[in-house]
Parts: sequence; structure tokens; C-alpha cells
Amino acid sequence: MRMTDRPSALARWSRRVGLGCALALSGAATPALADRLVPPPGYYAPVARGGKTPACPPPPPPFAGTLDFPSKYEGSGKSRDTLNEASDARYKTLTLPITTMEKGATRLVDQYMDSGSPQALACVLAWYGGWADARALLGPAANHTGKSMRKWALASLSSAWLRLQFSSSQPLAAHAQEAAKIQAWLGAIADQVVHEWNEDDPRERINNHYYWAAWSVMATSVVVDRRDLFDWAAKMYGIFAAQVDADGYLPNEIKRQTRAAGYQVYALTPVAMMAAFGKANHVDLASQGSNALQRAAERAIGAYDDPRAYEAKTGKQQVLEGADEQSSKLAWLEPYCWTLACSGAESAKLGSLRPMKNTRLGGDVTAVFAPR
Repeated sequence: MRMTDRPSALARWSRRVGLGCALALSGAATPALADRLVPPPGYYAPVARGGKTPACPPPPPPFAGTLDFPSKYEGSGKSRDTLNEASDARYKTLTLPITTMEKGATRLVDQYMDSGSPQALACVLAWYGGWADARALLGPAANHTGKSMRKWALASLSSAWLRLQFSSSQPLAAHAQEAAKIQAWLGAIADQVVHEWNEDDPRERINNHYYWAAWSVMATSVVVDRRDLFDWAAKMYGIFAAQVDADGYLPNEIKRQTRAAGYQVYALTPVAMMAAFGKANHVDLASQGSNALQRAAERAIGAYDDPRAYEAKTGKQQVLEGADEQSSKLAWLEPYCWTLACSGAESAKLGSLRPMKNTRLGGDVTAVFAPR
């Protein structure tokens, strides 16, 4: 069942999230409250104290207009694997306010958690609050890339925000009204994402983009404590689980031909986070599809080091962007190894790449899943 448009969505969620925020900030929202959606336990980590106060850069201008961006693969064939450099340059220019917000906000949350500086927290609230006031990211999406930017930004912003919202130090206790406004804004974006990524679309179309939409919505479901959002994301995870074949490949990522290996890794990133959030809420997503997540992860773990299996599968030499950024590209190993017991190649790779950070997983993933 799809969720349809709701009247006065932002106002409605403001009222509900205001109550949820008050419960969280009062200390009532703890892992023991099974009836409230919660993140994995690492999100309850206390804020560090006595760290150096980082500088507060000016936030990017809120993007409140139409989400209309070119694809970096513009003009490519069905495989969508040939980079259009001119289109990619336009894409980066037009999306700069959004990508700056994603990277900057997650970095600022990391810095606050590491420093405990009141000025750093004020900076985080100024960034989020300015975009919430402008109703940023709520404009219409003119194309697929516009829809993609909305859900990627939501994934970044909600997953970073959770570290503040659930920290045992309760850093938002003195900012309940501002927090409620921000959380309502994130919930309103999630409603847009659900509207734009239809779980009833033909299965040959559902690929990594839909998984990323589901992760952004699941993270936000915990922010606003909305079981309908959580269940929608879990249903999308079920589609992923059904798509993984017996050898661990994702057929709709194999279609990317020269970029199949990279997209297998990319697709694993949001679903590993969803499996971890499912576990935190006593929903066993990881075992679905006869342990589809494990099969897909075992297939993905060596993609950068030895892509020959993908070359045999596709008949194409692999283009591996980001092979030198594996601490980000393989950051899904942190939630994966928290959800399932890792050993062998996965455990060795994880240990060699820490600390692992990924903007669209909320920043410092190692700090959340393997706190020192």
C-alpha cells in the first residue's frame, strides 16, 4: 500500500514530532522503549567534552526551488555507464548547494560529537534550521536526478541528526522547539521521497536508487517515530532481498555493464544500514531472501580488489571509480558487521579501513558502530 498525499503535512508532523522530541529530550526515549522506533545502540553515545571548538562556516543557501539537474550519464545507452563530462560538470555546479549542505552538516555533527563545544552545536542548528525555515528540498522534482538528490540529501541529514537526537548527553534538551521544527521538516521530505519512489514499479526498474530512497526514509522514520515510514522502507528492503540471485549478484546493477562492480558495492550501502536499523527494532531484515544480504555482501567485498568475477559476468572490463576511497565506499561494512557476525575477508577489510566515514550514512560510521 502506498502512502498518498496528506493535508498540511508539515504542520501535522510538527505537532506529532514536537511530542516525540519532548519524550526523547526528557530521557524517555531509550532502547528499552520497544514501542518507539530507535536507532542502533551506538547512536546513544555521549558527546565528548573539552574538545577544540571548530570554526563555523557559513551555510550554503537553502535550495528551495525545483530539483532539475542533468544526469552525469546523459546521452548514454541503456546501461547508463558512459560518463558525459560536460553534463557531469553542470550537475556538480547546479547541485553544489545541496552537496555542500550534505557534507557540511554531517561534518559539523561529527565535530560537535568529538568536541562537545556549545558553539559547534549552535552551528549545526543554524545550518539545519535555516534550511528548515526555507522549506528547502521540498520543491518539485523535474526529473530522475532531481528525485535522486532529494533522497540522497535526506539520507545524509537524517542519519547525522540521529546522533544528536539520541545521544545520552541530550544535547538538544535546551533546543526542543528548534529540534521539533527540524525534525518535522525532515519528515515532510520523507513523505515526498515515498511519493516519488513507487514500490509497485516494475522490478526491472527497482535498483540502488530505490534502496537509497528506502534508507533515507527509514532513517527519518526513527527521527520522527513514524511506523508507516519504517514499514514502507522495510518493504523496499524486501524487494532488494528478492532481487539478489543465488550467486549474490544484483541483476539490475549488473546491467550497468562496465560499472557493475561499483554499483553492486553502492547498492549494498543503504541496505546494510536498513538491516542494522531493522535489528535495532527487532525486525529481522538480514535473513530475508534466504540471507540475501550476506550473499550480496560476499559478492561485493572484493569488487575493488579483484573485479574479474564482474568482468566474466558482464563481458566488460570494469571502471572502478573511487577504488582509492574504500574507507567511504565500503563503509557499509560497519553496519553489516554489527548486524551479522563478520569473519574472514569482511572482517580483515573492515579492520584495515577504519575509521570509515560516508556522508550519506551520517558521517563517522565507525564512531556509531564501533565506538572506541
